[in-house]
This record gives sequence, structure tokens and C-alpha cells, in this order.
Amino acid sequence: MNKVGIAATGLTKFTKDDTSIESLMGLAVKPIFEKTNNLEQKDVEAVLTSTNANDKYLANIVSELCGISPKIAHSVESLCNSGTNCIVSAYAYIKSGLAKTALVIGAEKTDSPGLILEWDKSRGQYKHPIYWSSLFTSAHMRKYGTTLEDLAYVSAKNHRNALDNPYAYFERNFSLDEIMESKNLTENVRLLDCSMPCNGASAILLASEDVITKFTDTPIWITGIGQKALSAGFTKNDDLTSMASSVYSASNAYKMSDRRPTDVDVAELHDAFSICEIIELEDLGFVKKGEGADYVKQLFDMHDRKINPRGGLIGTGHPLGATGIAQTIEIFQQLQGTAGKRQINNSKVGLVHNMSAASTSSTVLILES
Repeated sequence: MNKVGIAATGLTKFTKDDTSIESLMGLAVKPIFEKTNNLEQKDVEAVLTSTNANDKYLANIVSELCGISPKIAHSVESLCNSGTNCIVSAYAYIKSGLAKTALVIGAEKTDSPGLILEWDKSRGQYKHPIYWSSLFTSAHMRKYGTTLEDLAYVSAKNHRNALDNPYAYFERNFSLDEIMESKNLTENVRLLDCSMPCNGASAILLASEDVITKFTDTPIWITGIGQKALSAGFTKNDDLTSMASSVYSASNAYKMSDRRPTDVDVAELHDAFSICEIIELEDLGFVKKGEGADYVKQLFDMHDRKINPRGGLIGTGHPLGATGIAQTIEIFQQLQGTAGKRQINNSKVGLVHNMSAASTSSTVLILES
């Protein structure tokens, strides 16, 4: 079967500007058609939209607005994990031969229904994500001695990285002291430990090996995929110092791509909160358990961008349906050598980690040049 690659990408700046979700998606698609050689609307055989605003006929609406009449059009919703789920769906359509090309578009607005888990009334106040992040933080602190300062290093690193990302929501740096002194939302989660809901959109064009060279001379291939949905409620997680679905997804992505953590040159991790990046570094095999915080400090001190070079969710912002696609675009640019000031030299293998609701579901992608 044909390999599946990424041919082109488009992004909007992440903001609080009041723009309709349809317009956001159109703005992300526009540069794909403007900058991609030989691409016409008739070439797009599938249009998939990633969003939690699933009360609309969005894939069809956006297709019409963009002048596309695809064979396949539908939306994908999986809370914060919608973007990479959408990419995997598009990959499957192409891999199976049902389509040769697929346009994947993600977008969200600040009032997204995915921000608070209203469906699970049994959680009481714990339906808000800051509470599950606080529980994970407490567990990691008890077991590994993680400190509030350790968390601040994650935020400081990612805000600094975001300064070189023209699409990022935040446009200023935050010192360790500013992060430490930011408003307490719980006993161990501060405002600047959190990713920021915002408006934004992202889009990528996927294509099969036999047609992708029509659109680009430098495709980036998807060589590994891992996915796992454990439950809907984070309380099913036996060990709150680990994210089991992320461990499972990473293992399968590494196996499919015949790669190991040491092969990864650059990675986008889902830092919805500061504690997430520390745990994910451990769960994805970049460091041993209990060593995530020290590794973040090392990256900060060395100005090493290997992890979350665009600024992560904390620095860039987190429009849910757009996030996983935006993460994938960063790795695409890194592997193409087009990431500008964020560029990590000689990047050949990249990883994307995208998750939902305390890692109750996760996706890991391996990309290669």
C-alpha cells in the first residue's frame, strides 16, 4: 500500500479576535491553495474538520466555501485530541485507497463546549480540567518530589520558545518569578501553568505516495501511529503519576515506525498544564520516571528547543480542535527545515503527542523526512 505524507500546511494566528469558526477554517486553508504548486479544488477528495463545535455541518460548509466537492466530508470530535484523530482518519482513507488526497482542517473558539466536561455531572467541581491537573501534580510531587518551581520551568521554557512563533497567542516572555507569583487556581496550579483557550485554525493536506510529488518535492511521511482510548473519566487511571493511554500510544507508534525515543530529533508534547509535559517526557520514554523535571530544567538552561519548539500549548495557546494539527505542522516544518528561528538542525524524525481529558485518550504520530 502507498505511503501517506503531508504535502502542505496552513495556520491562522491564535487570538481572542471574534471570528466565526467557518471563517477561521477558510483562513487556514487559503495558504495551502495559494502556495502549493498544481493544487486545484478538484484534487481534494476528502475534507475532514476537527472541532468540538459539532453542532454544524462544518465539513460540508467549509468545502463549499472553499469551492471543493469532495467524495468524503465529515467532522471528527474527541475533545483536545480531535486534531490528530482527524489526521489518523484522513490517513486511513488514503491508506485504504478510498481517497488519494485529504484536507484536514481544525478550528476552535474560546467558548468551545469541550473546555468543561458538562457531560459528567458525577465529578462535581472536578469537571473542570484544572482539577485533574492538580491531582496529577499532587501525585507526582508525592512520589518524585516535584516542586512548584519545577512546574514554572515548563511554562518559562515554552513561553520563551513561543516568542519565535508568529502564530502564538502570547507575544511576551514570562520570568520564573512571574510564573511562580501568578494567580493560584488550586493549591498547586497557577494561572501561568495553564494553556490558554483561544480562537485559531490549522490545516494540512495529506496525499498518497503516487500523487504527492505533484504538490511538493519535500513531502513529510507519517510512519508511525499509536492511539488509545481508556475511558471517559480520568479517575479510572490507577496511577496519577503516569498517563496510561500515552504510554500505550507511544509504544505502538514506535513499533509501527521501527523507531525508539532516542531516534526522535524534535517533539511536540501536549502541555495542557505544566505537569503534563513532565509526565509525558517520562511516559514517552525520553527520560526515566521521576527525571522529567530535571530534563526540562536542562532544556531551559541550554536553550534547547527539542521539546515544544513552537511554545507548546502553554506558549502558543490551545484552540482545542486546531491544536493537534498545529502540533503536526510544527514537526512538518522542522523536518522540512522551514521552521525559521525555531529550527532544530538536522531534524529527520519527529513526534507528535496529542491527548484529551487527562490522557483518557491519546494519539502519538511519528513523522519522517
